[in-house]
Amino acid sequence: MADIHADVEWSRLLPRIDAKSGYCPETKIFHSLRPPFSLPPPEIPLSAAAYLRSLLGSSPDAAASTALVDARTGFRISYAELLDRSDRLATSLICEGLVLPGGLCVAFVLAPNSLHLPLLYLALLSLDVAVSPANPLGTPADVSRQFRLTKPAIAFATSDTAHKLPPTNRLRVVLLDSPEFDAMTSGPTSLIPPQVVRQSSPAAILYSSGTTGKVKGVVLSHRNLIAAVAFARSICRDQAEPAGVYLVAVPMFHVYGFMRWLGMAAVGETAVVMDKFELGRALKAVEEFKVTHFPVAPPVVVAMTKEGASTEKYDLCSLREVWSGGAPLPVATAHRFTAKFPRVLLVQGFGLTESAECVSQTLGEEESRRSGSAGRLSPNMEAKIVDPVTGDALPPGRTGELWLRGPALMKGYVGDDAAAATAMSIDGEGWLRTGDLCYIDEDGFLFVVDRLKEVIKYKGYQVPPAELEHLLQTHPEIVDAAVIPYPDEEAGQIPMAFVVTTPQSRLDPARVMDFVAPQVAPFKKIRRVAFVNSIPKNPTGKILRRELRKLAISGTSTTTASKL
Repeated sequence: MADIHADVEWSRLLPRIDAKSGYCPETKIFHSLRPPFSLPPPEIPLSAAAYLRSLLGSSPDAAASTALVDARTGFRISYAELLDRSDRLATSLICEGLVLPGGLCVAFVLAPNSLHLPLLYLALLSLDVAVSPANPLGTPADVSRQFRLTKPAIAFATSDTAHKLPPTNRLRVVLLDSPEFDAMTSGPTSLIPPQVVRQSSPAAILYSSGTTGKVKGVVLSHRNLIAAVAFARSICRDQAEPAGVYLVAVPMFHVYGFMRWLGMAAVGETAVVMDKFELGRALKAVEEFKVTHFPVAPPVVVAMTKEGASTEKYDLCSLREVWSGGAPLPVATAHRFTAKFPRVLLVQGFGLTESAECVSQTLGEEESRRSGSAGRLSPNMEAKIVDPVTGDALPPGRTGELWLRGPALMKGYVGDDAAAATAMSIDGEGWLRTGDLCYIDEDGFLFVVDRLKEVIKYKGYQVPPAELEHLLQTHPEIVDAAVIPYPDEEAGQIPMAFVVTTPQSRLDPARVMDFVAPQVAPFKKIRRVAFVNSIPKNPTGKILRRELRKLAISGTSTTTASKL
């Protein structure tokens, strides 16, 4: 049998690649500065689950180690038990005719974090069935749209979420919190022949955040997941530290939580799973289970650094790293966190649903000191910074749209307009247009400036909202802020700020605008302000600007505008 870990994927590097930035002036491509990782030959039939098993099998102590812990009850499952129960579940699904592998058989999952999800994911990934987890807090309308995109053959839900599924006679629904599911995970095994799964087959359909438009179904192949898992394993090996204990409070229906768990499993690490995030409960879990790594969204970092936050009540001495991802983290917040938790490394990264893995991340204490950076490109990743107007690829230090190419990038989108949507996102050479305005500096660090579609056009000038948001958050009386384009007859658009203040604040709109004005170019000034109780965000911390635009246009907030 061919060696599935053979090194066949790494592209040849051109001789003129700059050793500091990774930039090649001949091709205008940025290359990763990190050592490449090996991938199995793409023609070998191999599921993501089988690849994960092969990695666990190469670690003699992995099977006996704890895979999952319920943060609420303390119940534990070893890797040996997890693999056994997932085998039994896969057998039950096939023998009972609940899934028909092949083609594009989709299993829809609507459930909060629990120990059931990794078990279910492994079982489905071992078959030629695409797992499609969705937000359990979504409305029935949200779920109906996702159904129309993916046309699932089976759904897994809980007794609290099943009512959101569209009524249909043909769909079988299995409740994860039912005796039926328990029986399926404890039944016989090895009654079915090994499943032949091509690496090119769809493994997962994850839903993009939909912060700027309708949600999209992102199709990730087994090859994409294998590449993401191999990346996670290569990073952990570079760290040369004992296996960690991760607190999984980020949602496992999102690419962040979905891939984070697969990466942990690749090296036999322990996941302490929280069904619902609450900061006090999370910090208590860190103390109780000696958590070493805490993946979070930026709002959690903000909450941990707030004045008056009760972090001192808990023993957090086991905590080695807090990982911030899913949305940009303000530089001021990062500085406050480091000052408050000097022994904890704040790891920042950047990724998107379409990339499966992290596009970039900081590694080690030295890289984490690079304020505002999302780190260096991940292994096996290539990038271009493209001028959105001219289409020219740009050198280090210049801002443009980030384009990516690598083995973990999606197959495409799913749905009636999938071909057109995919063609608009991926060009003929395999470059994914991210829609993010970024630059890469002379040392190869990626900086995310803003979303291309969210840039404000003021009298022809481009104003990145994130820059103004980070500036607003440095004001001692401002807790949170978001900036959106507000339509204006003369200027086209003007920057409008939504601001959340401290309870004792006496800020008024004029003082907010006066705070920003001397610190930015004239065309970047805040010209309209609204005070709100909170900024609407999705589960990973991305600002839902659509809701703010509706609020602004409706005129239901107290606002004021300055002269243009």
